[in-house]
Amino acid sequence: MEKIIEDKTGSFYSYLSDGCRLCQEGAKMVLFVTGLCPKSCFYCPLSHERRGKDLVFANERSIKSDEDLLKEAELMNALGTGITGGEPLLKIERALHYIRLLKAAFGKEHHIHLYTSLAPSRQILEKLADADLDEIRLHPPQECWEYLKNSPYATALKNAKELGIEAGIEIPTLEGAEKVAAFAEEMEVFLNLNELEFSDNNSDALLRNGFCLESDTSSAAAGSCKFARKAMPACRKVHFCSSTYKDAVQLRNRFKRIAKNTAREFDEVTDDGTLVYGVIEGGDQELAEKTLQGMEIPSEFFEIKDGKIEVAWWVLEEFKENIREELEPSGSKLLIIERYPFEDGLLVELIPL
Repeated sequence: MEKIIEDKTGSFYSYLSDGCRLCQEGAKMVLFVTGLCPKSCFYCPLSHERRGKDLVFANERSIKSDEDLLKEAELMNALGTGITGGEPLLKIERALHYIRLLKAAFGKEHHIHLYTSLAPSRQILEKLADADLDEIRLHPPQECWEYLKNSPYATALKNAKELGIEAGIEIPTLEGAEKVAAFAEEMEVFLNLNELEFSDNNSDALLRNGFCLESDTSSAAAGSCKFARKAMPACRKVHFCSSTYKDAVQLRNRFKRIAKNTAREFDEVTDDGTLVYGVIEGGDQELAEKTLQGMEIPSEFFEIKDGKIEVAWWVLEEFKENIREELEPSGSKLLIIERYPFEDGLLVELIPL
């Protein structure tokens, strides 16, 4: 039996692929190459804004050009990229282009893994290997788990290994996961088990399929971890990634990397990697600028934008009475906001002053 390492978030593993190690550090950019997918997995968490739409995102940045993609990778000092969807192989030429682009820009050591719910042919895998894909993770649907040994997924894993691509299986932890674990062991590949999670977009489907929340403070589905524990002994190379781990470790570390490279001098970076700053919104913007200058607020402590001025939150808090007296008659509002460290990042909290 391989040594099992467990952490306080509920994750445990006997093996981590290179892709998983970089995810632990928050060093992997998430490249969403399309929202198109031929499958209809009931547990799919993909948002309505992306599902079924042929869009490209790097982290939360909409990608319209190669320059957009490279800029996002540079902003977070990405050491690797995870290619996902939708189904990336429906847009194979796009995926190949991005693999080559990232390798050319950041070097062979920029680690790239790709998820797919398909069983790619030898020809497709040869193209991926030629583009220098490092790792592939197959996601066979639950209805295939009984018959994996004689399925196209077995052939795809064998071919990937022969072509020098590290191969594995990645599935949500559902009933029957132990059968996938036994198959992964037989194929001598790694197995990633993801704790089943409720999201805004799959919650109705999960409830219809008999799942419920683990607790009021968790998005994890009750019982998912139990199936992982059952599957663990069947495979020597296995990693169970808990819902808590994804938020508390992976996502937070990625946010911190991005915030480190994007925060302005007046942004406060929180322990979660979010940004906090003040906003003077609306009203007479020219008057707002003159007011800050009249208070001798250094120019590096605020930034003028269209329709608002973003400013150090502590400046806004300390001088709010004076600023309000000057600016409220013109319709200005004073706010402190916390948001994700992306361009137009998700708003976490808004506090009116």
